[in-house]
Amino acid sequence: MENQIVRSSCRRQRVVLFPLPFQGHINPMLQLANILYFNGFSITIIHTNFNSLYTSNYPHFTFRAVLDNDSKDNNLAKLSSKGIGDLLSGIMLLNQCSEESLRQELDQMLIDSKQQQEPIVCLITDALWYFTQSVADSLKLPRMVLRTSSLFCLNVYASIPVLEDQGYFNQANSVFDEENIDLGLKNIISPNNERDFKKPEGTELVFDLEERVPEIPVLKVKDISNMRIKGQTDPTAKLLAKMLKQTKASSGIIWNSFKELEEPEFQKICKDFPVPSFLIGPFHKYFPASLSSLLEPERSFMSWLDHQAPKSVLYISFGSAAQLEKQDFMEVVHGLAISKLPFLWVMRPAIVKGSEWIDLLPNWFLDLVGERGYIVKWAPQQEVLAHQATGAFWTHNGWNSTLESICEGVPMICSPFWGDQPLDARYVSDVLKVGVYLENGWGKEEIASAVRRVMVEEEREEFRERARCLKEKVNVSVMKGGSSYESLQSLVGYISLL
Repeated sequence: MENQIVRSSCRRQRVVLFPLPFQGHINPMLQLANILYFNGFSITIIHTNFNSLYTSNYPHFTFRAVLDNDSKDNNLAKLSSKGIGDLLSGIMLLNQCSEESLRQELDQMLIDSKQQQEPIVCLITDALWYFTQSVADSLKLPRMVLRTSSLFCLNVYASIPVLEDQGYFNQANSVFDEENIDLGLKNIISPNNERDFKKPEGTELVFDLEERVPEIPVLKVKDISNMRIKGQTDPTAKLLAKMLKQTKASSGIIWNSFKELEEPEFQKICKDFPVPSFLIGPFHKYFPASLSSLLEPERSFMSWLDHQAPKSVLYISFGSAAQLEKQDFMEVVHGLAISKLPFLWVMRPAIVKGSEWIDLLPNWFLDLVGERGYIVKWAPQQEVLAHQATGAFWTHNGWNSTLESICEGVPMICSPFWGDQPLDARYVSDVLKVGVYLENGWGKEEIASAVRRVMVEEEREEFRERARCLKEKVNVSVMKGGSSYESLQSLVGYISLL
């Protein structure tokens, strides 16, 4: 969108940005930094040593590190990405050990900015850096929040107290048996083999897991279980409560979304959050994410992809952090074998717990698939989704991946793992209706059926048409006069006056 971004020749104001050091949070923050840079602001990026950035890719930014040589930062490096528990532990530890270091860094930067006659007008942090609001307040520095997920997710999180009052988390408590639930993706089946759930003996029947939640009709009861929250005293709920409180205390919220995608959710946000909201996404329509990737993409497959028929290839990627159990991995293998369709599969090293890379792939699968499948360690996702051969995207429904698929008009198969992902998957399948949610697990027959629905059967045309309409709305939103374009202009003016 070159016609939308005009670089100012006079740089008089500086914005400081602080991304959370995980891939899905780094990409949108650095994209936002580029957007603001080309709208006239000087940019400083504060970063941690944990998952440190490739600063050489951004010579036009100034970078400042916090937690340098901090012993707690070394502890962070030991955290794996095997599940939501590890990620939450990392986020909470980061919040605990970063405050004093950030305060000192910002204090010195403010002193330097006065000497350089380039005032720092705003601090923009990831919403999950909830501690930064008190730091910004103590320095009398306006803080804005970047939300790297959907508006729908924030509205659901804001509803946790209401959902608990209605008893939904009582049910969630009862179904949270780590030995019997697979990352929250499988239905809980009662001893009578019925898809309803009964509380322990002596209490009343609660909810059928397939019921809609009256307070949030988009959701099913089982979606609340999939949030893996046990009520407001749960560590996840406490983290979210802190995030919500400090988001409401901020000077505004910046969203990597666009109004036409989530208009009802936007109206609710405006009502419940008493600060300005700026929907300026999708960010990657301005700048791609490739420069900020912590993983090196391969390009060896492009010639193969070029030779495939239009909309014939299933692209598979479950993001930069998720891991599969071996039994689920084998269900994927069998499902792809049954589907008999071409596929490009991003299989990160150690994507399967206890495995190095493709060592778990059986020889019969490799022989059967032959040249109709291609496996890589990482891929330039935006380029793959924009390719004419790509017919559908089997995704974990991280918000960045979901948006990228929407922007290219590519229908989805949804297999979320944790966090926001199950909520995004529900929104994609039940509201936008541009995907199939594998909500009952990883069975090979369910996988093959979902692939056929989005790639082969008549229903694929309905998915494609709805996806095409959303793609058109994206393109209009970022053009001059579009909702995202106008919101960006408002954001630039707002920051300038802070």
